[in-house]
Amino acid sequence: MDENDDTVTYTVKVTVTVTITDPDELLPDEGSAKGNDEGNEPVEKDGGKEPVEKEGETRKLDDVAPPGVPSSSFSYTPVLLSKEKNRRLGRKRKSESDVSRNTRNKKVTCSEGDSLMCHQCQRNDKGRVVRCTKCKRRRFCIPCLTNWYPNLKETDVAEACPVCCDNCNCKACLRSFKLINEMKQRVETNTKEEEVEFSKYMLKGVLPYLRQLDQEQMIEKEREAKRQGLSFSKLEVKEGDYFKDERVYCDNCKTSIFDYHRSCTKCPFDICLLCCRELRDGKLLGGADPIEFNFIFRGRNYLHGGNDDRIVKEKKPRDAAEPEIREWSRSRWHANADGSIPCPKADNECDHGFLELRRILPPNCISELVCKAEKLTETFELHVAKDTLDNRCTCWKSVRSADGLYSNLRKAAFRKDSSDNFLYCPRAVGLHQEDLRHFQWHWSKGEPVIVSNVLECTSGLSWEPLVMWRAFRQISNSKFDVLLDVKTVNCLDWCEGDINIHKFFTGYTNGRNDWLNWPEMLKLKDWPPFDLFQELLPRHHAEFISSLPFKEYTDPFMGALNLYVKLPDHCVKPDMGPRTYVAYGYAQELGRGDSVTKLHCDVSDAVNVLTHIAKVEPKPEETTAIEKLRRKHLEQDKRELYGYEKVTVKQQNGLLVGEDSLDGALWDIFRREDVPKLEEYLKKHFREFRHVHCDPLKQVIHPIHDQTIYLTTEHKSKLKEEYGIEPWTFVQKLGDAVLIPAGLPHQVRNLKSCFKVVHDFVSPEHVGECIRLTEEFRKLPINHRASEDKFEVKKIIIHAMRDVVEKLEKARSG
Repeated sequence: MDENDDTVTYTVKVTVTVTITDPDELLPDEGSAKGNDEGNEPVEKDGGKEPVEKEGETRKLDDVAPPGVPSSSFSYTPVLLSKEKNRRLGRKRKSESDVSRNTRNKKVTCSEGDSLMCHQCQRNDKGRVVRCTKCKRRRFCIPCLTNWYPNLKETDVAEACPVCCDNCNCKACLRSFKLINEMKQRVETNTKEEEVEFSKYMLKGVLPYLRQLDQEQMIEKEREAKRQGLSFSKLEVKEGDYFKDERVYCDNCKTSIFDYHRSCTKCPFDICLLCCRELRDGKLLGGADPIEFNFIFRGRNYLHGGNDDRIVKEKKPRDAAEPEIREWSRSRWHANADGSIPCPKADNECDHGFLELRRILPPNCISELVCKAEKLTETFELHVAKDTLDNRCTCWKSVRSADGLYSNLRKAAFRKDSSDNFLYCPRAVGLHQEDLRHFQWHWSKGEPVIVSNVLECTSGLSWEPLVMWRAFRQISNSKFDVLLDVKTVNCLDWCEGDINIHKFFTGYTNGRNDWLNWPEMLKLKDWPPFDLFQELLPRHHAEFISSLPFKEYTDPFMGALNLYVKLPDHCVKPDMGPRTYVAYGYAQELGRGDSVTKLHCDVSDAVNVLTHIAKVEPKPEETTAIEKLRRKHLEQDKRELYGYEKVTVKQQNGLLVGEDSLDGALWDIFRREDVPKLEEYLKKHFREFRHVHCDPLKQVIHPIHDQTIYLTTEHKSKLKEEYGIEPWTFVQKLGDAVLIPAGLPHQVRNLKSCFKVVHDFVSPEHVGECIRLTEEFRKLPINHRASEDKFEVKKIIIHAMRDVVEKLEKARSG
């Protein structure tokens, strides 16, 4: 105080103690990538560290400083309640139904209009909130809206909050099963006439393959009756001793067994009818002996063109084929002269027992089903029905755009004298029945279909990877490490590694480089873990189902033309998804280490939706490193792959390098009729490709099913020059759903970091291709990545035809 001044000045410091909930429930400030169970670690956000409040720590609180008191002199001390204390005081976060129920029985000390509690983060200390005028219950604070809903305006939230719009991404809403359960329980909306038409369409498409299955069984039954000296009608096939929910497969070729098979009378050994036929013919093709793939790790410098003279400890390659030892000898296993087949096992327990004909289904089940189906075919005159679709689809009758292209077509190839260079590409919004027939025209010809803007058909739930990660990051402490530490595959050496998921997604957005500044392309492997997408991400599961086009085919719950839907609940069902494919990307084709899914084909139809992309801008030093290392790669390829032959690197088409802001992934899909020439080219040139540890390929078992080859721009040009074939090539944009028919070889390269969700389905048009591929896979070595029949298409056919016959018989009777 100045002695010449009579004014007295007092400094007042006000301390307020605020009680807040357990830090595990503080959102979006959720803690570090390690989970932050105790809430005491800093949160990484926007490149910096945002501290989480600790007990006894004093912080400034500008928003609630009393009038006349400077904010610099106003502070509060938060008191963190332990979990036990939270439970005792009723402060633990509850579901909305619990809160609603409890508030009716408790005295409310303040009105809803006075509360500042944010629905998203469950905190009331973040200042101003936006209140929903639709539900009049929920509020969202400005920081949460900024962080988690950057595309929403405050006026939009005030009109209808994210909860009212079904796109709230708080942890409680993300973990809600409400919407997905409603989808599973909804009643079919098809009319009786539509249901009958769908069933007739299914009957006409699938009956030929049901006849084929029945014929195979009748041949085996007739052979067995002849061996026993009985008439065909007198032979009774014994029922196998299996549970209803048990999956039965051939012990030789791993093919799924759906009904007739042979089983040892002394030991649990089963074989399928195809293996029986091949044994009698003296050529057992199924279940080939195991093979071993050898890829040598020559040190990391070799990956970028270094010398190969240093052999070091081997790293674990992706999908390495593990040697498998059989308990019997295939070379000494033969059928007897009378057609009977002994068990190949020679241990003390079995000692070459007899393989007896047995069944799984009721007696004559398939034969009776065929008989009923054929009668229905005559009743509904399906054998004389003709397709009403024109020889040329209605695409060509649609309106042209300004650049001369048709509005619902996308040019994807430049084949001469070909009518299939364009792919059908409708918009998802406004699809109707006529579009379904149009889709069927292209689909029946084995053409892929691209449906654009499918995310416009959804509620707008965020597909940001970190939003999805938050949904299950603390679901179970027992799985804590598994949820936060994930396996990735490095597309340079195709080896697996472990990484913290938060670091992976940081690289997804910002990019990662290796020790030489080469862009590191990582792919998440099996995430979410344990094939539990539906359980760990139920809200995103519902959002994905909402986005699916042509739901008559793709809907996994109610799809009228999806054979998979017809499987009864007691069956062991194959895993059809959804599955996520999350990987980094790069617009420029690097030639080595590109973020790719290598050439392969799937045994079922599939729909692939691109739900999120992130562009990583290359840095100047990265561009310089790429040019330098690409020259070293080329010199190494000349030495090792081409023997110093002239090698040229052709420039890419500028339209196919992710220049558009919505571009996500570059697809190449080959026509079914071009597969023989494609395989011939790959067998001729396979030594020009690298795989695990960048080691040159020394062998191929099957050039496509091995999934060890990606055709670069240069190789696609050589393929067209030498064999006259080319794939459909197109860019999948954000919100595009690509529908791929079974059996079409395809490969994908990410132009940006991409988050894709994939679901399999079974259409009547491609059942024959599913069977062909299943029988092709069974001839691969038993330790091959594609050898096991996990799909069980023959069982799916039988149950689908049961459903079709039941519905049509009901319609016929009135």
